[in-house]
Amino acid sequence: MAKDPKFTAREVAQIGWYTARMAKRGIAGESVHLGDLERKVDRIIDGAREREAQQAIEQAEAEKAARKAKHRK
Repeated sequence: MAKDPKFTAREVAQIGWYTARMAKRGIAGESVHLGDLERKVDRIIDGAREREAQQAIEQAEAEKAARKAKHRK
């Protein structure tokens, strides 16, 4: 599994909320379906990974632009 990204405060709160809901359902029994909540958590994690990747791209572009500006002076 890939390394988990850094989460925003909102993402941490959402994951915590869904985990608590899964725990509550788990109390009801082992036959209770948790797939919907697991998918929601997976979507949050995937979104965080995409956000980090986009931020890395933007940072690389900004550094490249800064290097070009420095060489033009």
